[in-house]
Amino acid sequence: MRYQIHKGAKRYGGNSVFENIQFEIRDNEKIAVIGRNGCGKTTLLKIMAGVEELDVGEIHKESKTTIGYLAQTTFADETHTVKEELESVFAYLKDMQKRMDAMTEEMAHHADEELLHKYADLAQAFEEGGGYRYESEMMSILTKFHFDPQDIHREIQTFSGGQKTRLAFVKLLLSKPDILLLDEPTNHLDLDTIEWLEGYVKRYPKAVVLVSHDRMFLDDVVDVIYELEYGVMRRYPGNYTNYQAVKRSDIERQKSAYARQQKDIERLETLIEKFRYKKNKAAFAQSKIKYLERMERIEDPKSDERTFHAHFVPRVKGGKRVLEVKDLVIGYDQPLCKINLDLMQGAKVAVLGPNGKGKSTFVKTIMRHVAPLSGSFLLGHQIEVGYFDQELAQFHSNQTVLEEVWDCDETMTQSEVRTILGTFLFHGEDVFKTVDCLSGGEKVRLSLVKLALAQPNFLILDEPTNHLDLLGKEALEEALSGYEGTMLFVSHDRYFISKLATAILVIDEGKATYYPLTYTEYVEKMKSEVSSYDNQGTGKGNKQKNQGIMQAAQRHREGSVGVSSSVKQGRRGIHYAKEVKKLETAINEKEEQLEELRQLRFEPEYYHDYRKMNELDERIDEMHNEIEHLMRLWEEYSEMLES
Repeated sequence: MRYQIHKGAKRYGGNSVFENIQFEIRDNEKIAVIGRNGCGKTTLLKIMAGVEELDVGEIHKESKTTIGYLAQTTFADETHTVKEELESVFAYLKDMQKRMDAMTEEMAHHADEELLHKYADLAQAFEEGGGYRYESEMMSILTKFHFDPQDIHREIQTFSGGQKTRLAFVKLLLSKPDILLLDEPTNHLDLDTIEWLEGYVKRYPKAVVLVSHDRMFLDDVVDVIYELEYGVMRRYPGNYTNYQAVKRSDIERQKSAYARQQKDIERLETLIEKFRYKKNKAAFAQSKIKYLERMERIEDPKSDERTFHAHFVPRVKGGKRVLEVKDLVIGYDQPLCKINLDLMQGAKVAVLGPNGKGKSTFVKTIMRHVAPLSGSFLLGHQIEVGYFDQELAQFHSNQTVLEEVWDCDETMTQSEVRTILGTFLFHGEDVFKTVDCLSGGEKVRLSLVKLALAQPNFLILDEPTNHLDLLGKEALEEALSGYEGTMLFVSHDRYFISKLATAILVIDEGKATYYPLTYTEYVEKMKSEVSSYDNQGTGKGNKQKNQGIMQAAQRHREGSVGVSSSVKQGRRGIHYAKEVKKLETAINEKEEQLEELRQLRFEPEYYHDYRKMNELDERIDEMHNEIEHLMRLWEEYSEMLES
């Protein structure tokens, strides 16, 4: 076990973030922590990094385990050059290099066998530690984050805030901690860099724990999902897609188990009332009362699936040609790109390309927020534009949410305004919050409310999924999938792009290239190969395992045939009282076995392995069915005995 949090709890003031959580890192696992915005994901990373502490619980980790966290990586002296900062990670190798140089000098004058052996050992350690590779690795990672090779000689203080963050990321990756903590690592990275980082994390030789809303990244990289929901943490082996399937199955199974238990409780309560005052049945009724008292109640399953339900409906259809772009040169002081484009009605075009090459500048130019350097563009007949800007969506206002939306259409009643706000998850007192008090995700949802009310037939969106959690992204995808207007959008979310784009516009190296392809087709074209994941083996293994469980359950059921057989004899009038007594004994034994099975749910062997938990739940269900069957027989024979 590389790292463990045992029965951990964190509270702020009187509010609990999470309670009694179990979290483990085994070997070199790649782990994702997911959950709604504000559920405690970043808090958990900060606790692991030592920035914050648990209020309750224990932390166990292997000795000498190093933990790297991006937020911890700061530059104490910004007059240092990039080279000086990055090479500080390899100080131990530079020290070894100096010792080797000194030995080489010494051996030039005299070389004994002991000195030769020391040099050989040191040289081997230097090579194994990456002494001959670290400079090329340093330059490779630096350029992957879109720094020029010459930037290595610049002082840290000459870079922008965003560039400093990326430099800190480079330094963190080069340090190769035993546990690498990444909080939204794909934010503000372009697609090429995200794909490179994806491969890097996947191949990283140590453990990684990350928080991310990038579903494709989660699918391709992680092998364990920890979900934080309602302050409770659950572990799901597998990637994000597997987690979704298992969670849906778990909820359905728990709903079924809850319904069965409620029915069982109702039946037992009826039985108790029926027999508790009968002299010869009072003892048995009392035993059922005690059984109900110690019964582990299955909770009514709940899952935080609240999300907004947007509807983007164009007010008018508009002309067939939506946008005509001719020799449009975009940029600020210098040209970035020349673009030619004919955008027709109903198209959903994703704008891709490296950062800084002109994607956002293009949409800002179309919105006339940036003046074109040359060329022209023209909107079609009756084209009404709705614009979402990732920066403008983080707007400031001292108006309430209700006032902000009401200003969009003063003819609406307060009830109508509150209804549409409700569909975007602004309920009750939320509508009286001032805009400045909203979180990033809430501001995005508020911007989408205003966009929906405008009813445009041409949506121009610049990074619309930023600040949205996983369910929010899925809700926006669903809304935009049903949108009958035209879309031009910039996004780094590959899952979002693959769901929506009917065409791709790539802006890079001063030119724009249009591909009438879906994102999947575009990737296939660029890579000239198809990546496929064959899950048939896993499915077959699960099927065989499930068949084994069913066969075991059948054998288990057959074990109680003797009781049923003797009861049938009892039906013929032979020793009813003895048969009732046998049934009571069998029921009590089964109930004790059921309690033992229920207690296993609290064992790490089960709650950390969803497959074992599934098997355990099926055994519990089988036991429930057996007890219910025996209880029905007991009622029948008790009534026959009474008569």
